[in-house]
Amino acid sequence: MSLSLATREVGRVTIVHCNGRIVAGSASDSLREHVTWLLRDRRSIVLHLGEVGFIDSSGLGTMVRALTTTRQAHGDLKLCNVPEFVRKVLEMSRLTTVFDSHESEEKAIAAFYRPGARAEAPVATGHCVLCLDSNADVLAYLRELLRRAGYDVQSSSRVADALLLMRVSQFDLLLIGSDMKASSPPAFQEACARLPVIELGSEFSTSHAGEAGAQLLETIAARFHSKTSSQA
Repeated sequence: MSLSLATREVGRVTIVHCNGRIVAGSASDSLREHVTWLLRDRRSIVLHLGEVGFIDSSGLGTMVRALTTTRQAHGDLKLCNVPEFVRKVLEMSRLTTVFDSHESEEKAIAAFYRPGARAEAPVATGHCVLCLDSNADVLAYLRELLRRAGYDVQSSSRVADALLLMRVSQFDLLLIGSDMKASSPPAFQEACARLPVIELGSEFSTSHAGEAGAQLLETIAARFHSKTSSQA
């Protein structure tokens, strides 16, 4: 089922009713482009998720990017009528404090008419992670997921830029998309040999967002624990 978007105005608030699947490809593109279009003259947006049947990692990354874009435009984006499975995805991905979620349109609209509190920044663990992937939505998801888990995160969609970052900064771990490493130049391969690397499977961007995120966090934690134990 494709994603359809129905928009209506409620006072100074714009409700975007999402119906279908928020997944990689045209669905994610249409949602991101629609929010960008709304931001030409609107700043208070609510995504109604009551009719959403599935969200993959790219789709969740699209929502994160839509939120970031809205706040950069001095606006805000809230969620309402969040299905139970989406709520669990947000919990597993540690994004419940990133998104301001409400049980109904009425409560989401009311929230725009009173000052809202922002989530506190997580305490950094000291570990610095570099994320490299050609999919901008996946990168947005990874950045928010890891930051909420307390990691210092930098990201790039180009091998050349990632190599530059590795020259000017020190990283404890590299997360790399499956399509990036094979075609990388020897200099990048040599740089990768000097730090732990976790390769994202080709299915990561289309997997269940919560499960994929939770599994990745477990893998990262295990990698750092193993490194600490070996150094003890």
